[in-house]
Amino acid sequence: MNNMNVIAKMLIITGALILISGIIFLLLEKFPSFSFRLPGDILIKRKNFVFYFPLGLSVLLSILITLILRIFR
Repeated sequence: MNNMNVIAKMLIITGALILISGIIFLLLEKFPSFSFRLPGDILIKRKNFVFYFPLGLSVLLSILITLILRIFR
């Protein structure tokens, strides 16, 4: 039963982190000067087409998630 307690606590913490990050994203949306564009992001604009790939943000999130997982292992 001890493993179930650990899993339950991890799920609760994960849910709380997702909730907090959702609230932060809602609050940041109210500030028009704030954007998530980082150096390395790909932005292609054409007449009827806009393509945005957040490469810099993807790399940053990957590094952060890797660090967090290494801390908790």
